[in-house]
Amino acid sequence: MVPTRAPVLLDATSLPPNKGGVARYIAGLLRGLTDQGTSIDVVVKASDLPWLSAQAPHHHYVAAPRLVDVRPLRLLWEQIGLPLVARRRRVQVIHSPHYTFSVLAAGRSLVTVHDATFFSSPHEHSLLKRTFFTTWIRLGRRLAAGTVAPSRATASEIARFSGSASGPVTIALHGVDPTVFAPPTDEATAAFARDHGLDPELGWIAFLGTVEPRKSIPALIEAHQRLRADSPDVPPLLIAGGLGWDAEARGQLEAAGDVAGAPLRHLGYLPLDHLSAFLGGSTLVVYPSTGEGFGLPVLEAMSCRATVLTTRRLALPEVGGDAVGYCEPEVDSIADVLGRLLDDPDERAALALAAERRAREFTWGHCAETHLSAYADVSGVSRR
Repeated sequence: MVPTRAPVLLDATSLPPNKGGVARYIAGLLRGLTDQGTSIDVVVKASDLPWLSAQAPHHHYVAAPRLVDVRPLRLLWEQIGLPLVARRRRVQVIHSPHYTFSVLAAGRSLVTVHDATFFSSPHEHSLLKRTFFTTWIRLGRRLAAGTVAPSRATASEIARFSGSASGPVTIALHGVDPTVFAPPTDEATAAFARDHGLDPELGWIAFLGTVEPRKSIPALIEAHQRLRADSPDVPPLLIAGGLGWDAEARGQLEAAGDVAGAPLRHLGYLPLDHLSAFLGGSTLVVYPSTGEGFGLPVLEAMSCRATVLTTRRLALPEVGGDAVGYCEPEVDSIADVLGRLLDDPDERAALALAAERRAREFTWGHCAETHLSAYADVSGVSRR
């Protein structure tokens, strides 16, 4: 079936180089739109076009000018060039999927706001970053024709800190690709362990995500050290993802490096096709965040049939429900619940099965369906 073209332009020029976070959202949304029988126009950096068009081939791609590779120039182009692209493509809605948008085209813009921790936890972000994002969130609420939030918690927090929105607010829960984030085979898990010098009998504790203050990595490391001091059979702690702006965690992980047999290792970025074995093959996945706009790494781990330990902060319970373990993002609580789960293989197995079942409820098709309703709302606003 040939997808029906909707008069929507999605601005994908904000794709991060590591293809995490917002890139997973954009690619998943585009695949979900295809599943719904819909195609849209997508403007993307020339360097990202091969990757994104391979992820979701049934859309109409436009290469942005090379100047958007420079972030300040991308923001300038967004204000002037993006509306011109929208005019040429004869679209009614511009979807800006990462906070910023064209003020000149605000009346037909739908803006996705992923996270409210810039307001609720300002100390966990740099002054420049929180000033930039809180300003754009407030502008989007005041000027854009509509906004999208990935969870009820995020929508509630944004309303609490930035006031009423001028247009409709849509809650569109993220999805997960079950063909990528699937329970790994025994062979895949064994291969991952072999490639990384791991003892498959001992297993490993996994964390996936950017290392930033709200992820509580120093607390996780200390909790793990406590457990190791009591029992050398505690699996090693493996951190996968980029080193962000948590100076303490960065120092600890740079000192640890990636040494086979060490109790703490920083694996850096893992290829996408290795994540299923990393997450689903682990003894436990721990994600002790102080707050998330959604918590995609938790959902991805659940989809891989991993036992997950996370917190009840902000949107994480919307994702985990009763299918994950919970702790506070503090050393004592992490150590207590992590130790209990390590000692109880039956509880881990029960949580893992429940997590996989719950993850099936989160689809990119449903996310896309919700976005289509938001596009219809915005096009109705823009015609008035």
